[in-house]
Parts: sequence; structure tokens; C-alpha cells
Amino acid sequence: MTDIAITGASGRVGRQAIEALSDEDLTLFSHSETEDLDTTPIEISDRDAFVDALGDQDVLIHLAANPSPRAEWDAVSGPNVDGAYNAYEAAEDHGVERVVFASSNHAVNMGNAVSSIRPESTIGSPAVIRPDDAPDPDTYYGVTKVFGEAMGSYYAHRVGMDVVNLRIGWLLSRDELREEVADRDAAGERYARAMWLSPDDCRRLIRAVATRALSKTPTVAHGISRNSERFLSLTETMLEFDYRPQDDAAEVLDDEDDGRDGLTTT
Repeated sequence: MTDIAITGASGRVGRQAIEALSDEDLTLFSHSETEDLDTTPIEISDRDAFVDALGDQDVLIHLAANPSPRAEWDAVSGPNVDGAYNAYEAAEDHGVERVVFASSNHAVNMGNAVSSIRPESTIGSPAVIRPDDAPDPDTYYGVTKVFGEAMGSYYAHRVGMDVVNLRIGWLLSRDELREEVADRDAAGERYARAMWLSPDDCRRLIRAVATRALSKTPTVAHGISRNSERFLSLTETMLEFDYRPQDDAAEVLDDEDDGRDGLTTT
């Protein structure tokens, strides 16, 4: 059994992580108390509080952040920049073996966005993005994720920590995917079709990046389903982590009777 700490445990990805790792020993942190989860409140921008809260876990899955791609700098710099640094400092202080950092497709998406003020939009024939391609952030939020990836690289090389930079796509239920695409198809946008991460695939991916042995550190994993219209390359992630995504946005959109998958939207 692996001892795993999860920050941002009450968020959308956090709840999928809890389910994916339910057979492991979990310590859960969230920004505030949550009625349906046994979590410890933590302010991730407070370094001393972060260090004091973390224990001698084997793995830290750091999901906590301001997740808005439309946020201004002052709203993301504290939780996403200071918070990322504090996560690595706390992990080193406690001898954590692996940090899974929740990065984002927004760290590499400017070149495929319609414009700098419409980051979640893609038309035409976007360029394929591979894990080793240069950063190309599309928002202040994306800039903070580039920072977090760089911080992980620093700690991986400085102290030999296992680091996985997980570039998460767009976690949506099937019904939410249909709603997003219905709003976007008229403009010819394919962002949601390309970036969809289904709840089932999210659980498969989280388990893989938290528990699989790494061939190199740091390493980047692309967190999307096997969407036929994707432009984030999945080959490297599938090979490194034996990740086998099962869902495709195009198949869901073609099958209106696919049903709900029960994604919690809290």
C-alpha cells in the first residue's frame, strides 16, 4: 500500500483521484472543510502551514490551485506560484519520493488558440504538441503551470525526486461535453473535442502517474482521453505509464444515448 497525500482533494480532479486510489492510504487536503470528505484544511500559499501539514507520505499529488484560465495575475500568483514552490519544499522536507504536479494544457496551447483572449478555442488544423515541446502558455494561468513544471524539473535534478508534470485536459462528464460542444460547434471550434478527459480515463491516468515506475524524472504526461481530434500527443504517456484511455469525445458525441457517467460537479 502506498501512502499518498492529495491537495485540492475536494475539487473535480481530486474526487476522481480519491476514487482511483481508494485502495491506498490517503491523506486529503482541501482549501476548506467539506461535508462529504474527511479533509484537512490548508492554505497552500502559507509555506510553514504546508510543511507542518504534510506527513511522511510516499507520494504528493498536488492539485490545489486557482483553476481559472481567465484569472488575472494577482489571483493566480499566490496559490499557483507560491503554492507550487511550497508543495515542493514540503515534499523535500518530508522525504516524499514522488510529486505529481497538476499542470495543464494551457501551459502549451497559445499556438493553437484562436487568439490570446480566447484560450479555450481551436479551429483548423492545430499543431501536434508533444511532451518535450517548448512551453507556450496561453494565459496567466498557463504561465503559472509552466512555472510549476520548471520547479518540478529543478527539484528532480537537485534532490533526485520523482516528478510527473501532468498536463490535464478538460475533465467533463459526457453530458457536459455535449453541452460545451453544442455551444462551440457553430464557430467551428474543436477545443472541447480535443481536450476532453472522461472521468473513467481520469481515474486510470491518476492511478498510473501515482504508482507506475518512471524511466526518467522529470517526465510530462498528457491527461486527455483517446479523442480522435486530439492534438496533445498521447503516445509518450501511454508508453511511459501504460495508460490505456478508453473514451473518445467523437464517439460520445455521435451516440446521444450514451448516458450519464455521474461526474460530481462540486
